[in-house]
Amino acid sequence: MLVLLAGVGAGALNAVGGGGTFVALPALVAAGLPPVTANAAATVALVPGSLSSAWVYRPDVRPVGSTSTRALTAASMGGGAVGAVLLLALPAASFEVAVPWLLAFATVVLAFGRSALRAVSGALGRPLGLSPRAVLVWQFFLSVYGGYFGGAVGILMLAVWSIGVGVDPAAGNPTRVTQVAAVYVAATVLFLFASDVAQAPLLPAVMLVGAVIGGVAGAQVARRLPARVLRGVVLGTAVTMTVVYFLLG
Repeated sequence: MLVLLAGVGAGALNAVGGGGTFVALPALVAAGLPPVTANAAATVALVPGSLSSAWVYRPDVRPVGSTSTRALTAASMGGGAVGAVLLLALPAASFEVAVPWLLAFATVVLAFGRSALRAVSGALGRPLGLSPRAVLVWQFFLSVYGGYFGGAVGILMLAVWSIGVGVDPAAGNPTRVTQVAAVYVAATVLFLFASDVAQAPLLPAVMLVGAVIGGVAGAQVARRLPARVLRGVVLGTAVTMTVVYFLLG
């Protein structure tokens, strides 16, 4: 039941503003999976929820400046695959040590990313005018991080798009959802064949069901609730999980 509820919460958080990793990863570790396997399983479980949210948002998806959605998706999937390879290839102990710090980094991005974005945008007075090639390079490297861990990767994408080409963060949210889904899909293909996820399918399957429910419901709710409320929910979850991981470590 805990894993199912965590899946619902993670799917909803990803739909409203990112942060599903903060719920999914701790729940699977608490259920007995090793951290690396839990991270891979969380990614696999959250794919259908992300795709469900992307389906709801599909009428609102827009290109990022002059960069087509197709090219952006290719960069996202390529980076997600590379990140997944790094997770599986690097020693498990390094990931376990890094998890609290990755959570802390993602929490800081969630807490201050938008304020920093406004400050930088105000100081510049205009977008940097990144070329489509530069946007794709940034997208690839952010997606590598997304495939390896993924916390707050959607917020980082919005920051680059806004500062780089002037994408409004609210208008860019549907594109964020679809690109995070692309990262997860690419990583999932590798995790299913090259990790231990398939050897313990029950927990990811239960979380998957919850994530689909949460993803669809979250996307519908996100289109109605005030942005401040949504950000508060995501940030509260992030801070709580980060503190818990540091205390356990």
